[in-house]
Amino acid sequence: MRRAPTKRVFPNRYNGVGGHIERDEDPLSSARREIQEETGLDVTVLELRAIYNIDTGGSSGIILFVFIGQAPSREVLSQSAEGTLHWIPMSEIARYDLVEDLPLILPRVLDANRAVPWFVHVSYDSEDQIIMRFAEDSVE
Repeated sequence: MRRAPTKRVFPNRYNGVGGHIERDEDPLSSARREIQEETGLDVTVLELRAIYNIDTGGSSGIILFVFIGQAPSREVLSQSAEGTLHWIPMSEIARYDLVEDLPLILPRVLDANRAVPWFVHVSYDSEDQIIMRFAEDSVE
């Protein structure tokens, strides 16, 4: 999704579809609802591919659940309040203004040979550059 220019976070940049978990939801139900609301797609399969702990600089952070899915149709809403939807081939993804973590995470979450989710800690250095630490990379 190319985020709407009016969005406070990542305006005009490409990101995955997402949202917040509502009080009475679990992460899977929330993902299904958000996908349907923002795209019009009724997903038939959703797989958890990554869990991020995002360091916000405070005593608590943000947890992000990354899913991939399948739907019987590729017909999506033309536009929503969140932004515009685009099907982008992986071979062309580098040509787009992506949010900074997508080039780092997409190859991992789309790896068909991996059956379990990635565990990721995200923080930023003193120059506000993203640091993504994958739990599996620190195991010796």
